Amino acid sequence: MMTLTTNQLSAVFHFPVQIYYEDTDFSGVVYHPNFLKYFERAREHVIGAQELNQLWQQHGLGFAVYRSDMLCHDGVEFADIIDVRTQFSFESKYRTVWRQQIWRPAASKPAVTATIEMVCMNKKRQLAPMPLSLIEQLSAQRP
Repeated sequence: MMTLTTNQLSAVFHFPVQIYYEDTDFSGVVYHPNFLKYFERAREHVIGAQELNQLWQQHGLGFAVYRSDMLCHDGVEFADIIDVRTQFSFESKYRTVWRQQIWRPAASKPAVTATIEMVCMNKKRQLAPMPLSLIEQLSAQRP
């Protein structure tokens, strides 16, 4: 039986996002709540949409944000193609921590950084352990 190894970071996953005018405010800079959407899409990309759908349909389980901490270091602008870099770790059989960064093209530092804690919940909105199959799938993606 597999044991859950906590606090070990995964490999870095890259997810490109095109910045459209609709993502920006009047000045052409990305409106800050949109960064949370980009981070969400990148996490979905790591786990897989089909896997998340199957988790909900077959097991009645899903993920909810428990805590988030986001810092905006630099503006992201209309027409940029950003690289959302994602790593995760298991904190317990109920919780994962995602460390994410948004990089602009040719930048020397991230424009936005975030740490997002996710918990696994059932349809009654109660904490539930992640299925072993999901833990194994995600663990296979770690170094």
